[in-house]
Amino acid sequence: MSAVPHAIPRVERFTDVQTLAAADMAAVDTLIRARLASDVVLINQIAEHIIGGGGKRLRPMLHVLAARTAGYEGVRHAQLAAVIEFIHTSTLLHDDVVDESDLRRGRRTANAVWGNAASVLVGDFLYSRSFQMMVELDSMRVMRILADTTNRIAEGEVLQLLNIGNPDTTERAYLDVIERKTAVLFAAATRLGAVLADLPPEQEEALARYGLDLGYAFQIADDVLDYASDAGTLGKNIGDDLAEGKPTLPLIFAIERSAPAQADMLKQAIRAGGLDALPDVLAAIHATDALEASRRRAHAYARSAREALAALPASAARDALGVLADYAVDRTR
Repeated sequence: MSAVPHAIPRVERFTDVQTLAAADMAAVDTLIRARLASDVVLINQIAEHIIGGGGKRLRPMLHVLAARTAGYEGVRHAQLAAVIEFIHTSTLLHDDVVDESDLRRGRRTANAVWGNAASVLVGDFLYSRSFQMMVELDSMRVMRILADTTNRIAEGEVLQLLNIGNPDTTERAYLDVIERKTAVLFAAATRLGAVLADLPPEQEEALARYGLDLGYAFQIADDVLDYASDAGTLGKNIGDDLAEGKPTLPLIFAIERSAPAQADMLKQAIRAGGLDALPDVLAAIHATDALEASRRRAHAYARSAREALAALPASAARDALGVLADYAVDRTR
């Protein structure tokens, strides 16, 4: 009598993904808190403030799920997932200083509580701690991927700074920024899952492509929410990107689709920053269907991410990655 194959558990919603990844993520969280420890009290306070800030740990979760999708059965993925979270956290600390933000995930930012200097320096500590941990893995391939990724993230920060207040920012320039600031770390997280499992190049590239396209989808959806959400759902206030003079995709599309007078108003709002023109900007964005156009672009990237997974064998972990592609563009799932 032939054995009945085990059914793949159904993974359909984000809560199912969290349940599937729970054991791995518990190991990651334990490692994160152990490696945050420093005999400098302020480092512990600021690191705990942001690490314990209620985020979903999406990037380390992507890594552990990619590793399981790739068939990895070891334990090194927990350390790599912690490295990825430290890199991400350090960029948040630096971002909030550059953006002069005082709210993230509905809580006061570290720089609002302890000041800019402390936030930047603790961000540096987390960067250096992440490199200590990746060296412990003793893999030149891993170190090269993460070193290249952190360099690209830094380039993205500078590119975004150059775009601040620039109403002539193109869609291509916008995509260059979000690729480097967001998507490359997603891609590194998923590629490293393939590297741990020593997958063949075509499957490694498929997982990396999934991560990159997921990163695009996630950031575009975030930028849509900036004009369609509030502090209660997004953790920041509506119009924060406009206040900072950031020309994100909804504004870029609105300018492209507006009559000259309305386009000039939108461009001046970007140059000036602030929120004085927010009601007129929101009206223009809705009148030009710019939010829906941006949502369609995010959904296209999410579909591309899902399609990349076809190169991997069926599993609950692969299904979870597919659900995350949907979640990236619909945070209510």
